[in-house]
This record gives sequence, C-alpha cells and structure tokens, in this order.
Amino acid sequence: MVTRHMQTPIMHRAVEHGGTVYLAGVVADDMTLSMKGQTAQTLAKIEKLLAEVGSSKKQLLAATLFITDMGQKEAMNEAWNEWLAPEDKPARATIGVADLGKGVLIEIVVTAAK
Repeated sequence: MVTRHMQTPIMHRAVEHGGTVYLAGVVADDMTLSMKGQTAQTLAKIEKLLAEVGSSKKQLLAATLFITDMGQKEAMNEAWNEWLAPEDKPARATIGVADLGKGVLIEIVVTAAK
C-alpha cells in the first residue's frame, strides 16, 4: 500500500511504501543564508518531516544533494557532518546544477526506512 503525506498543489512532501519513506526535495526557508546556513536549515526541515511520518535521520538510506556552486561543497559538507553521526550517514550523491530558483543554493532529496 502507498501512503501519501502532506499534500501540496503539485505533490506530496512524503510518500511511503513497503516500510520506506521518500521525501520530495527540501530547500531552506531563508535564501539570504550562506551555503552552510541553507544546508543546516534544510537538514533541520528534513529531520522534522521524517519525524512527522514516523522515521528519523538515523534511518536514512540515501540522499541526493543538488547544489548551485560546487566551490561551496566544503561548506555544505560542514553542515552535513554536524547534523549526522558518522555511523548514521546514508549513501549520498552531490550534483552540481545551474539553477534551483532565486537564492536557492541547495535542495536535498532523501529516502529513509520507517
């Protein structure tokens, strides 16, 4: 059975199937923040969304991070490493993209076990 959570006009923020939770892309709320700041804010939102559907960052399976400036990857990694314990890190890919929208430096998509 597929369970959809948190409907928006264009999607659901989370979809659950077979004990796995798929989150839609998440971005920061404050686009004036630096890469590290936007990453930290985005990760906090992911943590909250996962909790709302009965999962947690300790249950992460995979993450795809889309960033607009690969030169800022180190700052992104700082926030990532502060957020996750080494033993809880999922499989991960970071992809450089041309544009994520006005002021958006990072968008993160995750999959987690329930």
